[in-house]
Amino acid sequence: MSAAPANGPLSVDRALDVLDAVAGSAGPVPAKALARRLGCSLSTVYNLLGPLTARGHVRRTGGGYVLGHRVPALYRAFQRQTGIEEDARELLRHVRRATGTHAYLSAVGQGRIAVVDSTLPVSAAGGPFAVGPDHGAHATAHGKVLLAALNRPARRRYLDAHGLPRLTDRTITSPERFEAELVRVRREGLAVSVGETDPAHTCLAVRLPGEGPDGSLRALSVSLPTADYPARRGELASVLTRAAAGS
Repeated sequence: MSAAPANGPLSVDRALDVLDAVAGSAGPVPAKALARRLGCSLSTVYNLLGPLTARGHVRRTGGGYVLGHRVPALYRAFQRQTGIEEDARELLRHVRRATGTHAYLSAVGQGRIAVVDSTLPVSAAGGPFAVGPDHGAHATAHGKVLLAALNRPARRRYLDAHGLPRLTDRTITSPERFEAELVRVRREGLAVSVGETDPAHTCLAVRLPGEGPDGSLRALSVSLPTADYPARRGELASVLTRAAAGS
């Protein structure tokens, strides 16, 4: 007899784990591979895949499971609610054309920071500034500029929840030093992270004025090889500042 998944929050967590595992795979994922990855029985995985498939969140193919037709609709709703309309996409494209570097739109809301859109091609995967939740935001320029914009209680809640883990030898891990860094960001209106997430990458960011439709604060940023940063800092800062002022 097939085992039913646990009721309540555990069942929801497992279903979301399945969805995340499918989304994080390079290609179709067989149910057996999902069971191994999640550490649960094959019957449990099939019980979870059933409603996900029926609702269109995943789709079964000959090689395994892939994301379903419902996902693009969810992403379009996400773009609408976070303000990623054509104006925001054009802003990213403008910065990309002006600098030759990839540009990113990030947001903070409900105690989370995420990169919500970028000029990276759809085929690009991974990297320190990939679209998605940013669990190392304290070490990124967009994370710094967004945390600097929060009031102190909200910022403390975020840092209490996520901490200041060391990602490279340049990551700021001292709360006192980090607060001093945010004071500088507020004063200059520009945040910089030189190899704090990945030694090979540097990013610069400014805050966009106003809020997204969902009340989130947003940031515009670019990334480039750390070796190129000293010669290009002034140019990139100028492009970002002008782009944000005109948005």
